[in-house]
Amino acid sequence: MRFYLGAFGDPGHAFPMIALGRALVERGHTVALDTWQKWREPVEAAGMTFTQAPEYQVFPTREKPLKPYAAAVRAAEEIRPFVHAFAPDVAVADILTPGPALAAELEGVPLATLVPHVYPFVPPGHPIYSIGARLPRTPLGAALWTQANRRFVAPSLEQGREEYNETRRRLGLEPLPWVHTALSRELTLVGTLPQLEYPRRWERWVRVVGTLQWEPPGERVEPPPGRGPVVLIAPSTSQDPEHALLRAALEGLAGAPVRVIATSNGPPPAVPIPVPGNAVLVPWLSYAKTMPLCDVVVLHGGHGTLARALAAGCSVVVCPVAGDMYENAARAEWAGVGKRIPQRWLGARAVRLAVRGALRPPVRARAAAVARWAAAHDGAQAAALELEAWAALRR
Repeated sequence: MRFYLGAFGDPGHAFPMIALGRALVERGHTVALDTWQKWREPVEAAGMTFTQAPEYQVFPTREKPLKPYAAAVRAAEEIRPFVHAFAPDVAVADILTPGPALAAELEGVPLATLVPHVYPFVPPGHPIYSIGARLPRTPLGAALWTQANRRFVAPSLEQGREEYNETRRRLGLEPLPWVHTALSRELTLVGTLPQLEYPRRWERWVRVVGTLQWEPPGERVEPPPGRGPVVLIAPSTSQDPEHALLRAALEGLAGAPVRVIATSNGPPPAVPIPVPGNAVLVPWLSYAKTMPLCDVVVLHGGHGTLARALAAGCSVVVCPVAGDMYENAARAEWAGVGKRIPQRWLGARAVRLAVRGALRPPVRARAAAVARWAAAHDGAQAAALELEAWAALRR
């Protein structure tokens, strides 16, 4: 079959879609992937046809105001000729990528959605998504969260639907009657670990498939010599320009009975960071090759890094700073696979105590159980199987 994929170019969204495309190619299908130019080489190396996503201003600024979804209209119109020529059997769009989704729909192509993180559709009784709140333990707590969602979240979802439907009107498409318009009501694939999902009644069109993992080539980094547990410090590539987490972790773990591998995930910091004798600091490394050597990963909480750490059997220490990192930190704490440090408490002592807690046997055991599940459930292959079954019904 022929599959057309579209993904936002941020690594947290592009990498899972590359993993899915590679799995589909391995299963004998023809695949085209629409994403940013920077990922052309790995896309083509995996046997897919690369098509460059339009890259222009997406969000309005004071100097360049845009009406809601104006970029999506432009992207859909620019992408549509390729979709027509490629003639896919089905399309899969990342949750943040309306352009490919709209272009596919304009060409009458059945559309699925890939959510490369925990599911954002909040049912009654669950906390507001992405603020870092835990699942309530009592009926009263659930009732309060239901009211909070109705008051603070529902109006925004309604506004989002109105704006998206205006975009659809401009393209000649029918309006959608539901909120969370980015989720396909035919098939939505959730690329996360089920252990991070709060208990809920799942919609018939949703499948939690496990993590879809791909990363660029990188080097394995060995820990310093010794016998203590290994801690990997893996900060966000974009959300901590001052390297606050890296500095606090290296200071806090200096002299601790652990061995530390740390990465700045970029060029060396402008202000040098002291590296203690029990640590090694590198600009880049391969998570896939290095995490299996580790016992604990200290991170900001991006879903891709969190899921890979847990799949490698590492417990985690999460200090969220932006976006869904707060949600991921809450889920990891709730699942018992790690500890959370609020940003306002970040410091050397907080990191040291949190790492000590993440090394406790019950926490390590729960992380190991997640890793055993992940080893038996390849998310990319599971997603490919779901797509095959669904596409076969639509042909």
